[in-house]
Amino acid sequence: MPFLKSKEIIEKVNGLAHSELLFISENRYQQIALQQGSIVAGDILLTSRGTLGVPYVVKFSDKFHFADGNLTWFRNFTNLESSYLKYFFISPLGKAELQKCVIGSSQLAYTISSLKNIEIPLPPLPVQRRIAGILSAYDDLIENNQRRIAVLEKMARSLYREWFVHFRYPGHEGVPLVDSALGPIPQGWEVRKLGEFVKTKYGYTESSNTEKVGPKYLRGMDINKTSFIDWSAVPYCPISSQEFEEYRLQLGDVLVIRMADPGKVGIVEQNVDAVFASYLIRVSPINNRLPPYYLFYLMESAEYYAYVTGASTGTTRKSASAGVVSDYLFVLPPQQLIDKFNERIREIRVLLTSLLQQKDSLRRTRDLLLPRLLSGQLDVGAVE
Repeated sequence: MPFLKSKEIIEKVNGLAHSELLFISENRYQQIALQQGSIVAGDILLTSRGTLGVPYVVKFSDKFHFADGNLTWFRNFTNLESSYLKYFFISPLGKAELQKCVIGSSQLAYTISSLKNIEIPLPPLPVQRRIAGILSAYDDLIENNQRRIAVLEKMARSLYREWFVHFRYPGHEGVPLVDSALGPIPQGWEVRKLGEFVKTKYGYTESSNTEKVGPKYLRGMDINKTSFIDWSAVPYCPISSQEFEEYRLQLGDVLVIRMADPGKVGIVEQNVDAVFASYLIRVSPINNRLPPYYLFYLMESAEYYAYVTGASTGTTRKSASAGVVSDYLFVLPPQQLIDKFNERIREIRVLLTSLLQQKDSLRRTRDLLLPRLLSGQLDVGAVE
């Protein structure tokens, strides 16, 4: 039986696959269920230690147990719609109420006794349901976009692996395999070092800020979960104009994490005023031999990730240098095939970026409606 902590609940809220998952036995789960009960659809789990205040409404399809030290379980609702409570938690008013419940200095947490004292605006139950229904419509569209984005990500990765790992590219039938330093490869392909085609640069050292004190400040945590960058979640940083030009991100830049989670990569696909943090290395093509999307999927591959993590140094915290990043040996296909792949992937990624922008727009609209609906400032009937 899956055993979820705050981290996995946050991943579920964001529509992400679980990066790691713990389990308990079915027998243990049944024992706990007899003693404490088990989750049912409509229950709410609220992250209550570490990353605070992220609510998740349990779905009919959910079957898991959870770490009660990390999560607070809300259930048995009376005259309160659980999804309305979820939206209250993520509203400015709800966040302010939750802030009153925080204890601790090094490890922040909520207590059940303080959460019970939260004050909440409570319209009649039918109005609560209408408010939750309006806001849920936006969340349903956001979730649908997340599913479509996941499908596009899978398509792009599969195409890379089909062509450049399994060597089943267009026209492969008539090309024999020959021996190389990396094993059998198609005739005419070469084994080369990545550093022959790219230049590297370490990122800028500064503290991030949620206030708009400068350009966006891309960090490792902004690229280690997905193949795209959700710029709406990226913070800002102060920087001088001269340093901004030095560390400014350009369309097509590929970034690789060098510390904490070495080997994970991201690619810049939108024109955003942004710089990159010191835990990242920018990898830029020297010429057109490795166009951006081919370079990105080469570095995003399982083979490259295994190489970087294996070559990284450090016992408590792994770290990869620019030298490690660029010393990778790979199989270089003919230019015509690389360009063909890059164009196909560009079509997929343009659609993916469009869906990401739509998702951001939907979220912003929902967040504008949220406080006005909860406060009664906006009439429910008018919005519907």
